[in-house]
Parts: sequence; structure tokens; C-alpha cells
Amino acid sequence: MDVFALCADEVRAHDRDRFLADLFAPEAKRRYLFALHAFNLEIVRVRELVSDPMPGEIRLQWWRDVLSGEARGEVAGHPVAAALLETIGLHHLPRAAFDNLIEAHIFDLYNDPMPTLGDLEGYAGETASVLIQLAALILAGGEDPHTADAAGHAGVAQALTGLMRALPFHARRQQLFLPADLMEQHGVRAEDIFAGRTTPELLALLADLRETARRHLDAGRAALAHADRIALPAFQPVALVEPMLRLMDRPGYDPFQTTIDPPQWKRQWWLWRAARRGGF
Repeated sequence: MDVFALCADEVRAHDRDRFLADLFAPEAKRRYLFALHAFNLEIVRVRELVSDPMPGEIRLQWWRDVLSGEARGEVAGHPVAAALLETIGLHHLPRAAFDNLIEAHIFDLYNDPMPTLGDLEGYAGETASVLIQLAALILAGGEDPHTADAAGHAGVAQALTGLMRALPFHARRQQLFLPADLMEQHGVRAEDIFAGRTTPELLALLADLRETARRHLDAGRAALAHADRIALPAFQPVALVEPMLRLMDRPGYDPFQTTIDPPQWKRQWWLWRAARRGGF
């Protein structure tokens, strides 16, 4: 069984944008990027597979045990776990980063509100930013590619954009990633969001979040200028952020009615254009 091929199949089927972006990496490194991103899929899909938080926490703990070596006897039958451990070992990836990512995703299992914008940025940093930085380390063979700042900002921009796109999905399951402090500032009510009602207050809040995403995007671009060029493919998925934000900027945008889902050919063109430019 080729565990890396199975990882590639998972990413191709369930995270098409990252799969397409990974194809811009050197061929010898793609299998390890697929393993990393297949692991991410395992974590982010936990909420979808459980009926209440406790089984989800148990599943996340199993992944912690995998990373610590305590579940090694079970790993052989789990291709993503086997591929991930090989990837970590070959590239000397920091296991603490994986632990932090898992810990951050415990939030997904509950319907607690995101307290502040700072908390949301921290969540994004431990999830999307960590994925970019780990991919950069893989591409650099475990050496420091000087991408930490760029990955931090780029990942926050990517996560904020993704969460805004997913607002209808999260609202249907009574989950709220919008920061409570911004909701209070703008007068946005949770009951309106859960009912799928678009209000002027919500549109103003989302406009503020888009500006925050753009600030992080600009800071990430500036920091990337000082990074090792070998790590650039790790940032490839971030090339989709600005085009998605522009779609949300259009007049008449309704977060519950306007689908931000461009066709695959357009996404591939955005990725190719970014690869030619050497940035995002």
C-alpha cells in the first residue's frame, strides 16, 4: 500500500485548492506536502464525523498519541498517520506545531463564540499559518527557510477569508467564528446570523474583516521578500485569497446568497499566475 498515494487521493478529493497548489512544488516534495495536508483534513473533518464534542476530543487525542509515539501500534493501519510520521521524521518537523494545531481545532467541536479578533487571529495562526510554515520546512529539507513571519500573516489572511466564505455553513450548525467584540462593535446579533439574515451591520463587520485580511496579506508579502525562495510553493494556496476577497467586495454581495466558488479553471489560472510571479 502506497500511503503517500492515498494521501494524495484524499487531498485531491477533499481539498482541491491545496492539491492543485501542491503540484507547483518540486515533484520529490509533493508526496510529503500531500501527507501534511491529508493530516489537516483528518483534523478539520472531526466535527463532521461525530455527534457531540466528546468523541471528537477522543479522536483528536488519538492524533496526539500518534505524534507522541504512544499509538504507534495502530499507525500501520492508518495511511495518513504512517505517511505523516515519515514526513515528520525525514524533515525534522517540530511536533509541538502539530500539537498546537490539534489543540486549536478543539474550538471547532463546540459552539462557543470566538471572543475577540485577537483570538480569531491566534486561532488562524495555530492552524492555517502553521500549515504554511510546516510546508515551507518540508520544501527546505528541515532547514529554516526564514518564512515564519510571512507564514504567520499569510495564514491569517487565508483563514479569515475561508471563514467568511464558510459563514453560511457554520451558521447552519449554530457555530460562530465571527469575533464577539466586533459583533458588539457593529451591533451584529447571533440570532440573525443563525437565521441566515443579512443585515447592514453584518455587511459592515465583514468589510472590516476583509480589510484585516488584506493587512495581513500585505504584511505577508513584505515578509516573504526576506524568505528562502525554495519555500515559495508553500505559499501557493494563498494566491487565491485576494481574488476571493475581491468577489466579496462586489456590490450586492450577500454572505448567505452569493456563492464564492469560482470555477476550477479560474483557480488554476490564479495559482499559475502567482507561481510565475513568485509570490501571492
